[in-house]
Amino acid sequence: MSFLQPFLLVALPLAALPVIIHLINQRRYQTMRWAAMIFLLAANRMSRGYARLRQWLILAMRVAVIAALVFAVSRPLASGWVGLTVGGRADTTIVLLDRSPSMQQTSPGTVTSKLETATQQLAATLSTLGSSHLLLIDSVNCKPIELQSPMALVNSPSTSGASASADLPAMLQAAYDYIHENRAGRTEIWICSDLRANDWNAQSGRWQTLRDAFLQFKAGVRFHLLAYPKMAPGNLSVRITGLRRQVTSDGAELLVSLHLARETGNHESANATNADTAKSNTAQPDDAKLTIPLNFEIDGARSELSIDMTGSDFDLKDHPLPLQQDHPRGWGRVSIPADLNPADNDFYFAYDLPPPRHTLIVADDPQSVRPLQVAAEVSDDPAAESKAEVVSPADLSSIQWENISLLLWQSQLPQGDTADLVRSYIDRGGQAIFFPPANPDETEFHGVHWQTWENPEEELSVDAWRGDQDLLAATNSGAALPVGDLHVRRFCKLSGEFTPLAMLHGSAPLLVRVTTDHGALYFCTTTVAPADSSLASDGVVLFVAIQRALSAGAAILEKTHQVTAGEISSDPDHAWQRLSGDTAALSTEYPAHSGVYTVGEQMYAVNRAAAEDQAAVLSDARIAELFQGLDFVRVDQTAGGVGSLAHEVWRMFLVAMMLAMVVEAGLCLPKRRPAATASFQQRTD
Repeated sequence: MSFLQPFLLVALPLAALPVIIHLINQRRYQTMRWAAMIFLLAANRMSRGYARLRQWLILAMRVAVIAALVFAVSRPLASGWVGLTVGGRADTTIVLLDRSPSMQQTSPGTVTSKLETATQQLAATLSTLGSSHLLLIDSVNCKPIELQSPMALVNSPSTSGASASADLPAMLQAAYDYIHENRAGRTEIWICSDLRANDWNAQSGRWQTLRDAFLQFKAGVRFHLLAYPKMAPGNLSVRITGLRRQVTSDGAELLVSLHLARETGNHESANATNADTAKSNTAQPDDAKLTIPLNFEIDGARSELSIDMTGSDFDLKDHPLPLQQDHPRGWGRVSIPADLNPADNDFYFAYDLPPPRHTLIVADDPQSVRPLQVAAEVSDDPAAESKAEVVSPADLSSIQWENISLLLWQSQLPQGDTADLVRSYIDRGGQAIFFPPANPDETEFHGVHWQTWENPEEELSVDAWRGDQDLLAATNSGAALPVGDLHVRRFCKLSGEFTPLAMLHGSAPLLVRVTTDHGALYFCTTTVAPADSSLASDGVVLFVAIQRALSAGAAILEKTHQVTAGEISSDPDHAWQRLSGDTAALSTEYPAHSGVYTVGEQMYAVNRAAAEDQAAVLSDARIAELFQGLDFVRVDQTAGGVGSLAHEVWRMFLVAMMLAMVVEAGLCLPKRRPAATASFQQRTD
């Protein structure tokens, strides 16, 4: 049993007052033996058992009356998990609210989402419990916002659904910073989440740091996890995986590739929290055939395509959508019918003519970089114009850097004003690959510098490379690049901090990436010269790597962008204008909501992260491990639940007190005498 006024329970010993009074009353009289009274007592022994029982019952009722009164004024709660029996009301209450797309899931038979249920239940609970200071940290803003009352959780725009994923460690860090900076007293942190693994990032080292930091607070921090882990088997999500514009005899068309995913609830990290969850996971067979109408909207024109889906995944490749010839730039959307989660039923896109791909090659000898020029000029996109220009380091001052898609550098590392130009180019998102010069010097760039050339006795092969991401990743079909077929006859040593992407036999790096705030900076330790490597003769790896870097650099120059919700923030100097999307979203939160927006000449199609479509749920054991050592309580709920999580039941104790008083009064009534005895007494009189 929990109480809102637990300090009043100190009055509970008052329930012993009737017993004490009874014992004191027993000592008020002295016993005197008298023959006549002894005779009467002996005659009354037959009824002594009942009389003693009645006296004990009267005493028990009086004790119950006082005890019930004390319990009632202490304001007991029906939900004991709330755990407020110690310390009374919290000085500060902080609510961490997960607003990610998965929290907008509903349950069968209800239209209330997990997020709406969480805010309603928490508002009702905190209204009952009370708090001196209430704060909200939502997954979009990740900053403490002061709330005037718990009902603001229901009415505030900052508690509505969004398309950006949550970052629970960052939200907890914001809560810790507030407690630390404001020297908050006794604090309670309420976490509302559906426990999706991508939102919790349980593998992050930040959890251990946060756990140790919270343990240092002397006033104490109590954590309440309000969890909604139940998944929605059968829920469908749609995502565009490819977008390509091509010219046709009638004008132009947009080739759209998309992926449909059906929630199965059978992820490795997911666990059924109760029997109902386990049952729902098998409610629909995964191989059931579904006919799904796909609705396309582009430049105001609508079309529909019905597909048959069997299993948990379906891919549609290069579906053509006709474009108006006089509209080279525009936006569109693909939608599926409503289901248990409306947040993953739409996907937006924007298109435009591809910008020219301009590669700048800096070299002392133009002939030595001819293979690089050829690889950069042959575009993998027929609609994109590609050109490569070879210049010397002395000519860089006249270059229009804002039009450069890729920088290939085979000369002494830049320094002075030239280094500043290259840094500015990379900082705006540019791509740069450096190759070693003929005679390296001590010049350093981004903390890296060339050392000396090495001439191994035998050709070196590539032992290991990163095939899961970056320039040497496998193709879309899953086939690995033939990096292992390359041969290196000469390479230059490299010094500094970097991340190897390919390693030669003997643990020497072939291709590395240097950490930057924006853009990408690579160093290749050999050149394309036949005396140095087979990069030119075995040109597949060289071509693919350059084309990938060129595509990434050209994307920065485009005026239409596909971005993930929450990855970019709004600029106060450049207002976001909504073309399509959630009409209820705050303008300051547009980058966190799916839709199409314009910012000056730029157009952004914002969508949820890929991890939101089929994210696993953290296991109970993993959650307990993350909060190990902390004052932590968890309760599981489902979407559509109503009412407060804590109910006051003091009225029940008042009713019990009144019943005890009635019973006590009844037991105190005198025993009725038989009618015959009364008649005999009248005749005697």
